[in-house]
Amino acid sequence: MELALGLLVLVAVVCAGSALGRKLNVSVPLLLVLAGVAGSFLPFVPHIELNPELVLVGLLPPLLYAAALRTSLFDFGSNRRAIGLLSVGYVIFGTLAVGFVVWWLFPEIPLAAAIALGAVVAPPDAVAATAIARKVGMPRRIVTILEGESLINDATALVCLRAAIAAIAGTVSAAGIAGGFLLAAGGGLVVGLAAAYVLTELRKRIRNVAINTTTSLMAPFVAYLPAEAIHASGVLAVVVTGLVMGTKAPSMPNGAARLSQRSNWNTVQFLLENSVFLLIGLQVRTIIEGIQDDSLGAGRIWAGCAVILLAVLLLRPVWVFPATYLPRLIPSVRRRDPAPPWQIPAIVSWAGMRGVVTLAAVLVLPADLEHRSVLILAAMVVVGGTLTLQGFTLPALVRLLRVQGPDQREDALNQASLMQLATAAGVERLQELRTDSDPPEVVAMLKRRTQERGLAAWERLGRPTSEAATPSQRYAELRLAMLEAERAKVLELRRGGEYAHEVLSEVLDRLDVEESMLDISLEELDTAGDGGGGEGIARPGGVCGHLESAPDPEVPRDPFCADCRREGTTPVHLRMCLACGSVGCCDSSPGTHASRHFEATGHPVMRSIEPGEDWRWCYEDDLLG
Repeated sequence: MELALGLLVLVAVVCAGSALGRKLNVSVPLLLVLAGVAGSFLPFVPHIELNPELVLVGLLPPLLYAAALRTSLFDFGSNRRAIGLLSVGYVIFGTLAVGFVVWWLFPEIPLAAAIALGAVVAPPDAVAATAIARKVGMPRRIVTILEGESLINDATALVCLRAAIAAIAGTVSAAGIAGGFLLAAGGGLVVGLAAAYVLTELRKRIRNVAINTTTSLMAPFVAYLPAEAIHASGVLAVVVTGLVMGTKAPSMPNGAARLSQRSNWNTVQFLLENSVFLLIGLQVRTIIEGIQDDSLGAGRIWAGCAVILLAVLLLRPVWVFPATYLPRLIPSVRRRDPAPPWQIPAIVSWAGMRGVVTLAAVLVLPADLEHRSVLILAAMVVVGGTLTLQGFTLPALVRLLRVQGPDQREDALNQASLMQLATAAGVERLQELRTDSDPPEVVAMLKRRTQERGLAAWERLGRPTSEAATPSQRYAELRLAMLEAERAKVLELRRGGEYAHEVLSEVLDRLDVEESMLDISLEELDTAGDGGGGEGIARPGGVCGHLESAPDPEVPRDPFCADCRREGTTPVHLRMCLACGSVGCCDSSPGTHASRHFEATGHPVMRSIEPGEDWRWCYEDDLLG
């Protein structure tokens, strides 16, 4: 009964804290940590001990799997050098450096135990970094690097921790450490790929949505447990399985199962990651009480913990800046990937919040280890300090450095162009499949519905919704009202008892599916309406003399942005000025040279010169043509 009540209170606080954080525009993880700290000192809140096995086996695999499902394997691959240097190089560097700092501060603590603490505090948290990064609106490459780092670094840290614990017991050698790393990496990779293959083949053959979704929920443990059984890295196995299955999922049959998987994993991730932050806060009182009788003395302990926190904060930029720029001294690396501006490694350096894995891992230290409570407190100070200092100041740092996140207008244009290409492919396939016996009205309806979906994507580029609702938005509003009336009629008939429950449920389910699609459509339209800070992008059909009179110069055979080459930046998409033929990069590129060309020359119209795109854009009138 007490366990059930505790879980109920935990979930209720998580939901309330998340809702409050979103309403106040405050970081939800930080708010929940503070709520947990306050709760730990309330007399009626029982002492809650964080079971390390619960975190490392019960919480970490599903959290990492959910994050890996959303991570692009292609983006991960294109940033593998940066991710590897952070998730492996930085963790090993941080483990040793922090270990020696701890040993210098507290010579009474064995060096192996100090290095164990270094391994514990080395990896930034998989949840905290990406949660805050997405909220802040960082450039996509930074988010990809932080996500990739947080997926892999736990595996490196746990291997380092195992080696350190073995050294405490006096049963470790250099060859054993090297062999442990090879087994952890190689075994985790093989088990992850095998688990992904088996689960993918299995899910392809399961048509039942509930069973298919349940199989997906089992996936992190199917990967984790066999890997740990052979002493490989279960964390790495889970990440590999998630990356592969996330990439394979869109090409698998059964769209209903994919929607169910997405919905269920969103719920699981929401509950677990937010509960984790609340649990961090709830440990504070117990950890502080644990050092009261330690022979090192409270003043010395707290001062040492502050120095350890400072070392953790300083060591990350000490590693990140050289790791960013030194590889680019090699000409081949520099040509493929020019050096980013210094603001990028500065933000990556400051996005190093630690989380629940640090607390869970430090509890794995042997119970009879001398001064164990001091090491646990040091880990707690690092977690709380990084979450508070870096978590609260990271948004301000991004604004101060004027680092731009993804451009919503550019994203909307690319989405509309992609939808147009997909729509054209669908219509082309319809022409191949249609026969003379097909009813013309069926073919016409299929064409109309497909084309309307494509036009709706362009309508998302319209002016703010305060001016006028687009046709698709008005359709969604009217259809929602109709669905409400239809549902009311079905519920009225249900009270009469004239229809079987199964029949009524099937009809209501169909109405719910259609309503959920309309809700998504309305939400996207509302979000896009003022996504550019109040300025919209007009839908095709607007009156613009610049668009009508603009010439149509020939597109260069091998176009490139000369300004990007001169500045050493990489363009995302290319645009061409229709007045002078100058080629510049889009607003999602670091240089935004197409917009800067308009500001410098006043030439109003440019066009996309990406393959398959021919739309034009008038800067002066904010109109699409």
